[in-house]
Amino acid sequence: MTEAGIVHVIDDDQAVRDSLAFLCATAGIATATYASPTRFLDQARTLSAGCVLTDVRMPEMDGLTLVRLLRERGSTLPIVVMTGHADVSMAVAAMKAGAMDFLEKPFDDEMMLSALRDALGQAGPRRQTSEDPLQSKLGLLSERERQVLDGLLDGQANKVIAQHLEISPRTVEIYRAKLMAKMEASSLAELVRMVVARPAQ
Repeated sequence: MTEAGIVHVIDDDQAVRDSLAFLCATAGIATATYASPTRFLDQARTLSAGCVLTDVRMPEMDGLTLVRLLRERGSTLPIVVMTGHADVSMAVAAMKAGAMDFLEKPFDDEMMLSALRDALGQAGPRRQTSEDPLQSKLGLLSERERQVLDGLLDGQANKVIAQHLEISPRTVEIYRAKLMAKMEASSLAELVRMVVARPAQ
């Protein structure tokens, strides 16, 4: 397994680390686990590929601080954060600081694997692009996030979007928060203006 295919799991709970390592192993994804962000940071300078999966609430350093430190040090590793219900706002802040995704606990195994595969797909040196900033942001959205965005642009309520996509309204809220963070929109009105006003492709 190459470095590009490694998920670096950071969580102070050993049971969580072991569970995630097992889940990834069943999907053929290699992992390296760390009991604290500082242990990971000791090695982060030598890593040029792979992705990071980190908890938000940890006693030594929270996930938001970890994201900021990695970006300040010039790391381009894709980062996925795990969060409890009360930490969603912190997870969104982490995405604005440079994380690419977040998953709320308890998370669905397939949703976790999908997020990690997306992160690994973006791992490695970043290519220069002449693409406009809005198109670049839209390109970060997953298929499900695009579907939720389409529903929002059609003026649909979360409940209606949930029925159409056959998922729960709470799941729609999570996707909505994630896509707004990726689009760097502070409100639904700003999101709509941003997307509707984009030049025709």
